[in-house]
Amino acid sequence: MAIAPFSSLTLPEDLPPALAQACRDFLLASAGDRRQALRQLGLGRYDFLVSLPATDANLRCLSRFLAQPSRVKFPQLQGVELPGAALEGVNWIRGNLQGANLQGARLGRADLLFADFSGADLRRADLRGATLAETVWHQAQVQGCHLGTDLGLSPEQARDLVRRGAMIADSDA
Repeated sequence: MAIAPFSSLTLPEDLPPALAQACRDFLLASAGDRRQALRQLGLGRYDFLVSLPATDANLRCLSRFLAQPSRVKFPQLQGVELPGAALEGVNWIRGNLQGANLQGARLGRADLLFADFSGADLRRADLRGATLAETVWHQAQVQGCHLGTDLGLSPEQARDLVRRGAMIADSDA
C-alpha cells in the first residue's frame, strides 16, 4: 500500500505492534489500496472503512476489524469517528456504536437492528429509512437527528428521542 508521507497517528502500546502498524498503514493508504486490502481480507462489504478518517480513535476501531476479520458480522465500532460520513445502506446489525461520533452522518436505509448508540453523538444525523428495532439510545446526543416513521422504534423510544431533540417525520411522537 502507498503510505502518505506524514501522519500524527499514535500506535497504541496495548495493541500488538504488527496489528497497530497494519491499521496505521491502512488509514494512511489511498482509497484504492484500502478497497483492495478489504477484499483480500474478505471485508469488502465494509466499504465505509474506505473513507474512515485517519484518527487515533479510528485506528483503534479498525484494529477490531483487522484482528479477527472472521468475527466482524456484528461490528464493534465503539468510539468510531465518522462525522458527516455517507453511510447510506450500511449493515450494522448488533453494531456497538457506543461513544461513536456520527454527527451529521447520513445513515438512510441502514440496517441498525439491535445497534447500541449509548453515548453516541448523532446530532444532525439523518437516519430516515433506517431500521431501528431494538436499538439502545442511552445518553445519545440526538439534537436535530432526523428519523423516519415505522422504523422499529417503540412509542416510548420515539417520545424520548423527540423530547431530547430528534425529529421524526410525519409523526405525532
